[in-house]
Amino acid sequence: MTESPSPARPVVVLGGSHTGMLAAAALTGLAGRVVVVERDALPEGPAPRKGLPQARHAHMLWSGGVRAMEELLPGITGTLLAAGARRAPVTTDMVVYSAHGWFRRWPESHHVILAGRDLLDATVRARVLADERVEVLGGTEVLGLVGTADTVTGVRVREADGRERTIEAGTVVDATGRASAAPRWLAELGLPAPEQREVDSGLAYASRLYLAPEQARDGFPVVSVQPDAREPGPGRSGFLLPIEDGRWIVTLNGTRGGEPSAANASGDDFVRFARKELRHPLIGDLIARAEPLSDVAFTRTTVNRRYFYERTRAWPENFTVLGDALAAYNPVYGHGLAVGAQSALILRDLTRRHGLGAPGLARRVQKAVARPVAAAWDLATGQDVFYTESEQEGPTSRDRLVAAYVSRLMYTATGNGRIARRVTDVTSLERRAEVLLSPTVGLAAVMGPLKPTLSEPPLTAEELKKAGLQ
Repeated sequence: MTESPSPARPVVVLGGSHTGMLAAAALTGLAGRVVVVERDALPEGPAPRKGLPQARHAHMLWSGGVRAMEELLPGITGTLLAAGARRAPVTTDMVVYSAHGWFRRWPESHHVILAGRDLLDATVRARVLADERVEVLGGTEVLGLVGTADTVTGVRVREADGRERTIEAGTVVDATGRASAAPRWLAELGLPAPEQREVDSGLAYASRLYLAPEQARDGFPVVSVQPDAREPGPGRSGFLLPIEDGRWIVTLNGTRGGEPSAANASGDDFVRFARKELRHPLIGDLIARAEPLSDVAFTRTTVNRRYFYERTRAWPENFTVLGDALAAYNPVYGHGLAVGAQSALILRDLTRRHGLGAPGLARRVQKAVARPVAAAWDLATGQDVFYTESEQEGPTSRDRLVAAYVSRLMYTATGNGRIARRVTDVTSLERRAEVLLSPTVGLAAVMGPLKPTLSEPPLTAEELKKAGLQ
């Protein structure tokens, strides 16, 4: 029978964003009390906060992450949809211009949930905090871990009034995101620095919120224009996601030398970039007919960074690192939210199986979460490594071989629905990449697409009319 720690030693989750809240949900019921330590004062509803500037950019939650969230918070998808989020079937409601041309809109294989990040976080947060066993310490900064190289026993914090204190903990989960200080905290306990890898494509992001044309505010597809890494020079791409309240959130991006403008917050250059700099003008044509609702938000925080904590020789009991604190990805691939959810589910399942505070549990969790992390990492870095100066060593022979095979698969997927489904099995994080290595998939890749390449975006006549393009 699993024993819970005493009320004096709660589970402490560091970070109150997406992964942190799901980690709190994962451990609620397995511990007497869960305390979420968050540097920001969390808003009551869907509202911006200082510590989450990336919320101004487009987000999507792939179905692999949706399924994990449903395991942790049954019914959460319905709650999100009732709040205005959209469920978009893949690839049925997607208009995607790939490096090899337009994808066809095949029957549904998987899906994504589309919503503004503020709405997504607020909906999950409200559900988690409805449980009286979970409390939030807002406006509280984490200073470090308490314990030894063998066992973490708490955290040191500084509260909003400047007072410093120690919170004793039976388990500590770091979900503080890209800014995680876990390597320093572990060093202060006498542990060696973890192996680390970075792949930086030099990508810069610019995003803007629009009110869609009135007739296009319901049921309009996702639109994506992707780069072609085979072409010389910087890669530029963009995507338009229909979210709640009839709005579109549009993100444009470019690698070194091809970045969208950060200087013009009024957005005068935004439509021009979408029309003239992307490989197809569709997104620019769409937003030229929509009403801007915000200034342009800009960021360069897009580096892929991974800590290989699962490979360290020594790991302390009662400490786990999840989410962007463990691995942060180029946001263009949209996998961070899904991996955070899948990792929280692994935390719950292993804790249930072995018992909270069981010897070796933290090490088991850290090794297990490396699986979804590695899947998303390979998807993100498989293309980014080819951009100039992304990594000092440059792409390896394996990188080039894998990229060539994936490129052939993507070409085949433009005209083969079965291969398109296998590809989305992986991109949705519902199946591992090994499904792409089966003999039947390999043979299909050799044969190529079964249908000719589309010459125009696969928008219906009704969609063109709704968007004012016909």
